[in-house]
Order: sequence, then C-alpha cells, then structure tokens
Amino acid sequence: MKPLAYKIRPTSFNEVIGQDHLVGKNGIIYKMIESNKLFSMIFFGPPGTGKTTVAEIIASKYEFEHAKFNASTDNKAMLKKIIDSGKNYHSIILIIDEIHRMKRDIQDYLLKYLEDGTIIMIGITTLSPYHSINPAIRSRCHIMKFNPLPIDKITIALKRAKEHYHSDVEIDDEVYRYIAESSNEEIRTALNILETILISGNKNIKLKLAEEIIQIPNLSLDKDGDNYYDILSGLQKSIRGSDVDAALHYLARLIILQDLDSIIRRLLVIAYEDIGLANPELCSRIYPASQAAVMVGLPEARIILGNIVVDLALSPKSNSTYLAIDKALKDVEGGKSGMLPNNLKNLKLYKYPHDYPGAYVVQNYLPGNIKDANYYTPKETGKYERAIKQRYDKIKEIKNNK
Repeated sequence: MKPLAYKIRPTSFNEVIGQDHLVGKNGIIYKMIESNKLFSMIFFGPPGTGKTTVAEIIASKYEFEHAKFNASTDNKAMLKKIIDSGKNYHSIILIIDEIHRMKRDIQDYLLKYLEDGTIIMIGITTLSPYHSINPAIRSRCHIMKFNPLPIDKITIALKRAKEHYHSDVEIDDEVYRYIAESSNEEIRTALNILETILISGNKNIKLKLAEEIIQIPNLSLDKDGDNYYDILSGLQKSIRGSDVDAALHYLARLIILQDLDSIIRRLLVIAYEDIGLANPELCSRIYPASQAAVMVGLPEARIILGNIVVDLALSPKSNSTYLAIDKALKDVEGGKSGMLPNNLKNLKLYKYPHDYPGAYVVQNYLPGNIKDANYYTPKETGKYERAIKQRYDKIKEIKNNK
C-alpha cells in the first residue's frame, strides 16, 4: 500500500505548496515552461519542500525522455547507460537526487554532456550548492532555492489530504497545528504523522488523542514560537557565549529531531566562525570527529557530538578571520577590485620573498586603488593568534618604515 504522502503528491504546479516564487504564475520555473525553454537546474532546500516533486512535474511537461539517478547509491556505469540512451534522443532530462554526494569522477564524466546539451540536469540537494557541488557543474546550472514551509502551508496540505482520502474523519484545527509543528517544516513528515493518526480508526481526533497516538515530542516549535532554525541558532549563540550547559541543551533538542547533517554543518561553521585562530587545533579536530559521528550514526553519535560541543563552548574564541573575509568580500562586491600590480604579473619585477631575510620583502600586492586596505585585525584571546599577532605587527612595522 502506497503511503499517504505518495498518494497526494502534486502532479501540477498549482498543487505545489509554499514555492510560489518558483512555480507560481510569476515564478521563474513557471515562466520557463510557459516560454517552452528548458535549462539545467539545481534545486536546494530543506527536506520535504517539494524539490523532487517539482523536478518530476517539469520532466512531465516536455517530450524528452527522462531518467533518475541517485548520487549516493548509483554508480558511473548506471550514468553511462542513461547517457548512452540519451544520445538516441535530442536530449534527456536527468533528475539527480543527492547531487552533493556525487563522486568527482562521475561529476567529470557528466560535465561534457551538460555542455553539449545531451543531458538537461535537475540536481536535488538539501545542502547549499555553493559549498557542496563542483563549481564547474554549478556554473552550468540555474540555482533554485526551495523555502522552508511555514506552519499554515503545511496545515493546508494536511487538510487537503484528509478531505481527499478520509473525509469521514473529524480532526480539530489544533491537531493539524500540532502535526505541522512536529514535522520540522516537512510536508512529507507531516503527512506521515497524519496517516498514523488516521489508521488508528478513530473518527473524531482531538489533540490529546493525537498526542497519545503518535507520541512525538513537539520540539520543532516551542510555545513562544521558536522554530527549528532558531534552535540551531540557539546552539551557536550558546557556544559563542561559552555557556556549555545551554549548548548541550540545544544539542539534545536537535538530536531528538534526528537531523545529523544539519547539526554537523552548524558545528563546522561554529568552529571556524567563532573559534577560529584562537584555537586552530580544535578546528582541525572537528571535521574528523564529525565524520566519525556520521559513520556511527545516531543514537551513538550523540556521544561524539557532546564532546565536540563541550570543547567548542569552553574554547577561547576569535571571529577575526570571519570579519576579515567579510570586509574583503564587501570591497569586491562593491567594485573595489582593480588591476593586479605589475610586479605580480611580471617575473622580472617580482621579488621572491624566500630570497630575502626572514622570507619577507616589502612590495605591493594589492591593486593600486585599494593598496592600503586592511581586512584582518588579530585578536589576542588565544595563544596561537597572539603569536600570529606578533608576526603581523612585525610585518606592519617593516612596511611602515620602508
């Protein structure tokens, strides 16, 4: 028997909930199809927001052959078979699930067929494509962000599903809200919860009964309105503020929600944004520890995650590099780039630092219009960055006295 989430999967854009910026009448995907255009795309966003559904609707709108490829389970031979079959047609639409897991050799193989139009790709990922996908592939695709679904949108989907398949059952509005709040902003999860309630056989569902049936702690939203991303933010702010107990509390709430990938991504960001050069040895430990957590999986991963969070919370903190790169980006985005100085382009003018005492020699590196730009300001909260500051100050002194 097919699950409820499968039964009510949208087959047209007007049935897709919460992504009007993409598939509404003014949405870019809607306009693309309306103009009979088709280009490769990457869909990214939280689970259960309609990425796969929209990809399948797009494929159904065109006469091209289409195929599916799962980057985490399918191999290069499978992709080659799909591409070989596509060569018999003008083009083939290839839906790639979990594209962020695609191995480098498979990405390289795919690339030339994206370039010549044999493959029109729709990649699907829950991760930011700007960090997780080969730039060569990313640059040949249009990036489409799927938004998390607010409670009211999930409630609409739940009511639609109930009316379509179980119109004889009465469900209180507060039950719909309870389900939506417990779903981590995922329609698929919400529909699975609803289905569990419906198969109980009760014809009048009240909140107390729903809580007894599904026994899921309502952690996605607190009574004060905190949502899942606020909990992630609470974890980071607690670590940044060196409150180890608060950090462990928010970690526990995230562990209950079983989203290991999101926890690890956030911990990696925290390590380099908030700890940084104050404790670089800790930063280098976080990634292998995170990989170990993924390898063992939950519930055992909680032990590794606990170690990471305590270490981060009680470590010295520095955000100097985070501030520095943002300053540099602001300049570049504002058009302050300029030409490289001649000594960086001409070997005859370039001074090779290793040929000079202390492996340092004064010369221009920045473009002339921003030659005095200062992005990095060291902090002295950790032993390592204090040592860096000594080197930094010495270099500054030499430059200023030149």
